[in-house]
Amino acid sequence: MARARKKTQRRSFGAIRKLPSGRYQARYPGSDGSLQAAPQTYETKRAAEVYLAQVQADQSRGDWIDPQAGEVLFAAYAKKWIDERGVAATTEELYRRLLRLHLEPAFGDQHINAVSPAKVRTWRAERLKATGATTTAKSYRLLKAIMQTAVEDDLVRRNPCSIRGAGREDADERPVASIGQVFALAEAIGIRWRLMVLLGAFASMRPEELAELRRSDIDLDTGAVNVRRAAPELNTGKRVIGDPKSRAGKRTIMLPGFILLDVRRHLEWFAQGGPDGLVFVGERGAPLRGTTFSRKWRKAKEAVGMPKEFRFYDLRHTGNNLAADTGAKMKDLMVRAGHSSERAQLIYQHSTAEHQRRLADAIDADVSRQRTRVALGSSVGIVRQITPPPQAPIRGAQRR
Repeated sequence: MARARKKTQRRSFGAIRKLPSGRYQARYPGSDGSLQAAPQTYETKRAAEVYLAQVQADQSRGDWIDPQAGEVLFAAYAKKWIDERGVAATTEELYRRLLRLHLEPAFGDQHINAVSPAKVRTWRAERLKATGATTTAKSYRLLKAIMQTAVEDDLVRRNPCSIRGAGREDADERPVASIGQVFALAEAIGIRWRLMVLLGAFASMRPEELAELRRSDIDLDTGAVNVRRAAPELNTGKRVIGDPKSRAGKRTIMLPGFILLDVRRHLEWFAQGGPDGLVFVGERGAPLRGTTFSRKWRKAKEAVGMPKEFRFYDLRHTGNNLAADTGAKMKDLMVRAGHSSERAQLIYQHSTAEHQRRLADAIDADVSRQRTRVALGSSVGIVRQITPPPQAPIRGAQRR
């Protein structure tokens, strides 16, 4: 009697088939319901079944990522990512430069789902040798942000950028100009640009804010400057007029009295006419250009003996240090400098040996005052005299 054929049980999820090579292919239902082949084949049927079980479990939990969804070229995805950010023109320019020079050469022709933690580690090690820590940290932060959006778009399961501290910039502390050096720079750069130096230092104004400062922004009666706009200049030479660097950049700055005479003279001698005229313009009356001013600034630095790496932007360090030394509250310091976070403000507050000496002297003076007050109180009977406790008898001593 012939044996009955064993009936093959039909699979409830996916399908497995044996290939001519002898290996097994697992297929699972994709997002559109059609069967999709697993990215690899398996030596045994049992291994293929384990894969399908994992896919089924992930899909039921909502954790499943379709491998084919991540088959998008990194370069195209990254460019679209930048287009959709809506960031400031200078930030967009920075992103595109980092993408072009540091990310595209390594990941541009790869699929998003092919960017692995191992590849990121190798890329970062190579960038550290080629460009240094600061540029590498900026590039890493951009890569991490792009890949995090890919996670949110269900293109990859997890962000491959997981190196602790890789996005932190530990740049050297910027040089700080003394008050004497600030005035020396103001003299060396010439009368037309003198006020720019003074406002950069003692009003903590950014160069792009100065470039778009208007007559109507200055109130000589109250000695205030209203920062409303900024005009950063891109590497292409284009001036982009818009809001300041951050929301906190829109602010009112009260000027120290010694600078007001320079403000009046500059408005009378050099600023454009009309209430909406630019305060700082070139010698022919055109809007301020970075290339023209950079040459003046470089010569002034050389004349004063400032280091080559000293930037106009570094003048803000002087002003912010002076403001902090007054004992002002952190919030007041942040408003004056146009910072939206305490961390940003602290970057511009330097603790030099001179500041530490002032701190020690202040502590010394305060302690001395309090000790003097106590001594005076003691002399008039205010301070209670403390008498030593009676001595306990010495054990074993002979009685007299």
